[in-house]
Amino acid sequence: MPDPNGFLRYDRRLPARRPVPVRISDWREVYPPAGEELVREQATRCMDCGIPFCHSDTAGCPLANRIPDWNDLVRTGNWDAAVESLHATNNFPEFTGRLCPAPCEAACVLGIAGGQPVTIKQVEVEIADAAAARGFTPRAVPTPSGRSVAVVGSGPAGLAAAQQLARAGHAVTVYERDDAIGGLLRYGIPDFKLEKRHIDARLAQLTAEGVQFRTGVNVGVDVTAEQLRAEHDAVLLACGALQGRDTPETPGRALRGVHQAMAHLVAANRAVATAATDEAGVVPTGERRLARAVLPDGTPIDAAGKHVVIIGGGDTAADCLGVAHRQGAAGVHQLDLYPQPPQERDEARDPWPTWPWLLRSYPAHEEGGERVFAVAVQEFVDDGTGQVRAVRIAEVTVEKVDGRRVVTVVPGSERELPADLVLLAIGFEGTERQPLLEQFGVARNPRGAIDARDDWQTDADGVFVAGDMHRGASLIVWAIAEGRAVAAAIHGYLGGVGALPAPVGPAAQPLAVR
Repeated sequence: MPDPNGFLRYDRRLPARRPVPVRISDWREVYPPAGEELVREQATRCMDCGIPFCHSDTAGCPLANRIPDWNDLVRTGNWDAAVESLHATNNFPEFTGRLCPAPCEAACVLGIAGGQPVTIKQVEVEIADAAAARGFTPRAVPTPSGRSVAVVGSGPAGLAAAQQLARAGHAVTVYERDDAIGGLLRYGIPDFKLEKRHIDARLAQLTAEGVQFRTGVNVGVDVTAEQLRAEHDAVLLACGALQGRDTPETPGRALRGVHQAMAHLVAANRAVATAATDEAGVVPTGERRLARAVLPDGTPIDAAGKHVVIIGGGDTAADCLGVAHRQGAAGVHQLDLYPQPPQERDEARDPWPTWPWLLRSYPAHEEGGERVFAVAVQEFVDDGTGQVRAVRIAEVTVEKVDGRRVVTVVPGSERELPADLVLLAIGFEGTERQPLLEQFGVARNPRGAIDARDDWQTDADGVFVAGDMHRGASLIVWAIAEGRAVAAAIHGYLGGVGALPAPVGPAAQPLAVR
């Protein structure tokens, strides 16, 4: 049984982040490894609740991670069993432990009434890193089923499904239009949050388990849907939700220097991926080591020496903020349409264990820049040559009327902020419009996603969908959960023996108060 007094003896504690002046001089991860003593101490705080909301698929983790189990195994020093327990429900805990915002912690019983939840993410990532240090052991390949599956897209949903299906004996080929496997994990997430060696270690495991990878293949262009269906018994579409939300109606949107945030992140990641490293294998931020970030057509999109304005208040905006610091921006403003959230959960608005609306500060925020709340951009201001030189903003109020958002400008509140580079991080509108959709005979729904039937199939028989392409831009834990669930559905469709774990259904949604 757990330590009944652990949560009374220990406060919530995380390892200290690397000092700001040090970490903005390179692209390494912000958090250093935690010592075993700290991890065991924090795991001891877990109470192994009678009803563990932390791994409820609606309130906590959709993967149904056995959080109390592996917390107690860490507490008692049984790391090998903790690794097994963690991998029983999660293919890639080193990704989720670094990138997930942790709804499990919001649903922790210790968080009731403003308490301090268990540091679930930190314990998770330390278990995963302990396993990685020993090398991920490939599972023994079973007797081949004689059936093959094409997975289109190599993000967390596609990779999770590929691994599950390969371990069930099916021949799996992952098709990726980029030059490297990983989807947004590879080119959308900065190295200071996820060093790419973690992806490479998993790809080595998947390759050893029989998964085949084909990069530089744009399905629908380089390979037709008809060809893919002729070569495989089932197809999984897991292409993500990369259609960035835009503001075409804002005056000056067409000016040079105004870009989608993801374009900036991808360009920065590519520059880091091709950069020279120092003797310790670290990519510094100096010009001598790192080429300037550019778009595919050569257009500069680097923040070095520029006044940067980031529009948006979420994860993507924070990623752009951290990148801008490391590229040497002259100054950064991050704009949020909504008022500043509270520091603590408002039980009347977001009762436990729902995901609360809180002021979430990321490591990038302590590195510099200014956050401005309750403002909206009125115009991107031209410098006279077609290049943006400023953004004109105004204070606003936001309210819901008949379920719709109504934004009202406060009279006389307009002002300008200098801007040489503007990044739009205001969300995503679903999966991209691309030739493969028409070729497979599937269409985007009003949310820009692809609908799935109860068996995870699209309107085209034998063609399945999962991850952000199905549910819209969401959390990495939902992507992996859907990847595992769709693998179970494909396994059944192919007549596979036994059943694979299916943590969620196509209609599953997180708990929310309306």
